[in-house]
Amino acid sequence: MDMFYAAIEVRDAPHLADKPLAVGGRPDVRGVVATANYVARKYGVHSAMPMSRAVRLCPELVIVPPRFEVYQRESRQIRAIFERFTSAIEPLSLDEAYLDVSNAEHFHGSATLIATAIRRAIRDETGLTASAGVAPNKFLAKVASDWRKPDGLTVIRPEDVAGFVGALPVRKIPGVGPKMGEKLTALGIETCADVRKYDEHQLESMFGRWGPRLHRLAGGIDERPVVTERIRKSVSVERTYAEDLPDLDACRRELEGLWRRFSQRYDQPGIRERVRGWTVKVRFDDFETTTVDRTPPMTDGQTAAEPSVAAFAELLDDAWSRGQRPVRLLGIGVRLEAPRATSRHTRQMELWPTGW
Repeated sequence: MDMFYAAIEVRDAPHLADKPLAVGGRPDVRGVVATANYVARKYGVHSAMPMSRAVRLCPELVIVPPRFEVYQRESRQIRAIFERFTSAIEPLSLDEAYLDVSNAEHFHGSATLIATAIRRAIRDETGLTASAGVAPNKFLAKVASDWRKPDGLTVIRPEDVAGFVGALPVRKIPGVGPKMGEKLTALGIETCADVRKYDEHQLESMFGRWGPRLHRLAGGIDERPVVTERIRKSVSVERTYAEDLPDLDACRRELEGLWRRFSQRYDQPGIRERVRGWTVKVRFDDFETTTVDRTPPMTDGQTAAEPSVAAFAELLDDAWSRGQRPVRLLGIGVRLEAPRATSRHTRQMELWPTGW
């Protein structure tokens, strides 16, 4: 979806269409930009940016608080449109998904015509626009979906893969962040074709386990299937504070509140027997973030001991000692083992999902 949250707000309040708009929290309480419309993006405003910085970049910015119940409702409606064409749907978030249409019967199996029909239905039924990428695998489909945003459709046919990927900037590969991008540039690697001048062993020596995967993606190779199930990998809560917690004692006082929220999520069927680690996350006032993970003692050789405020307090002490500075965010959680009867087509969620 194109600027999903912002697009919904503009649709519901058309007078905001030509104004720079951001959805997120207030700048005076350390709000963060969830998404921004294209007018605001011209000023450099983007997702995950502190709202205070966004306002400095764009003093006329209109800030709209998020309405997640509305976004979830719209997401369900869009999912229902997908399901008219295929049941092989892998949601990535409220506004993005992979669809495997290999066995679809609509339009004689034409993925391009299916994507066109989906985009038309979304526009007609929700008043929103979507961009789509049609390609032989997930990596290329993701890159293609961003190629002509907003409201775009990009098709990469199998016979076009080599030419498309060869000229693709290496920084377009998901997982190549600013630091890796700088390392690659220092080696004279600017495009995927440049990556392929090295073999997998050379890249592994330079970038570890990521090296061979980089080599495959740079060749347009991605064998990951579209998976339709997600397995919870953790149960966690966190909070960003409007004012920094000045010291360790202040952090400890916040544990009770975090524990109450955590307990509500933890008290669900099938969670306790899968716990394999306790975790505390601390983000200091300079945005440096550290986590401490500990394997809990086993009560009967199979079941982990129950987490507690005291257990998290011990981890908090260790985490805070690494910085010994004011703290802007605290989080606590447990790491979960995947169920034993797990299909190879399942996918695990991140321990600290974006937006928590």
